[in-house]
Amino acid sequence: MNLLYANDRRGEYPQSWYAPTATPLPAFAPLKGPGRADVCVIGGGYTGLSAALHLAEAGMDVVLLEAQRVGFGASGRNGGQLGSGQRMEQTGLERLVGRDDAAKLWELAEEAKTLVKSLVAKHKIDCHLKPGVAHACFSPREVKDEHSYAEHLSRTYGYDQIETLDHDAMQAICPSPAYKGGTLDMGAAHLHPLSYAIGLARAAAAAGVRIHEGSAVHHIKRGARVTVATDGGAIEADHVILACNGYLGGLDRKVAARVMPINNFIAATRPLGENAARVLTRDIAVADSKFVVNYFRLSHDKRLLFGGGESYGYKFPRDIAATVRKPMIEIFPHLRDVEIDYAWGGTLAITMKRMPYLARLAPNMLSASGYSGHGVGSATHAGKLMADAILGEAAGFDTMARVPTPSFPGGAALRSPLLVLAMTWFSLRDRLGV
Repeated sequence: MNLLYANDRRGEYPQSWYAPTATPLPAFAPLKGPGRADVCVIGGGYTGLSAALHLAEAGMDVVLLEAQRVGFGASGRNGGQLGSGQRMEQTGLERLVGRDDAAKLWELAEEAKTLVKSLVAKHKIDCHLKPGVAHACFSPREVKDEHSYAEHLSRTYGYDQIETLDHDAMQAICPSPAYKGGTLDMGAAHLHPLSYAIGLARAAAAAGVRIHEGSAVHHIKRGARVTVATDGGAIEADHVILACNGYLGGLDRKVAARVMPINNFIAATRPLGENAARVLTRDIAVADSKFVVNYFRLSHDKRLLFGGGESYGYKFPRDIAATVRKPMIEIFPHLRDVEIDYAWGGTLAITMKRMPYLARLAPNMLSASGYSGHGVGSATHAGKLMADAILGEAAGFDTMARVPTPSFPGGAALRSPLLVLAMTWFSLRDRLGV
């Protein structure tokens, strides 16, 4: 079963709240016949669009091939949170790669946030970009650890954008009985993810990128010049960028062994009006400390956009709204009977260490994927790092590529069953509070 088509209609955006509130671009024509390019980018999400845009602005001739629509995948359906740091906390990275590379990874993560904000400003992307992401904790022990981590970031990395929140301060922002405290990071941000993706595509096309939608790649022939084949045609290129994330399929075994697709789900309630203040009193986003994270924010029309729940097979559950409502009412019991106007799923990709996997698969073939729920900034930045590497500035790419990324146990055949067992254990641990 092909994840590109397992849960969605060909050539259509999913029925999310994002789709009717974004301004779409006219469809780009599918690839027809043979063609040539300096660089062929496979995938029209944040990674591919950013890579294509930066390469085109540097004078390269770029073709981008997207199987569905630009921003169709995780880039157009996610929670819209632009978080600080890498997906793994700095303390973990310090143990994994050492202090020097951990410091470089922090700097790259800060560059990622700055890059997104600068692209939004430079290209006038109307995506409701707003500052502020809170991290909410369920127990006093978690609150203590969260505050200690904020102190570590301030002391070690000079990051002073985080405010620590005790129980009362958290309740003043997010009046949920579940949360005991946390932090508020005003250097982080949130946005409309599909509008941001479409804005990147508009900018890339204006810079000269030849974008082809409805052009699923089924074969890559490697060599001094690489041939990328679709049903409608083929592109011969000096360089190829794989930017497929959870929709890689069988295009590269090395990446597939380390990057696993999973599904996550979001619901949008009816507009809450004045009752929105019973969810959030400030226009920020929230992610909490559960292993399978709950994340939410208010839309610009005062709906609660709530993400929660995961699955590890190909198909989405039949009743996505019910899947999301369960964790939503654990956080906001008063919303038990609120109407849900939209509910949708999406496929993202994770790695064993929850760090993105950047790799040089051949001298002229680069790949970046596995953002593990941290892709708004990381994916955009990874695209630029790959563009920089092709242009001869590979320091940032090489730093990210040095992060150890082990294969999933059992390879592609056993990674899903093993992950289900692991996630069941973590879910039980969350429920028991251990």
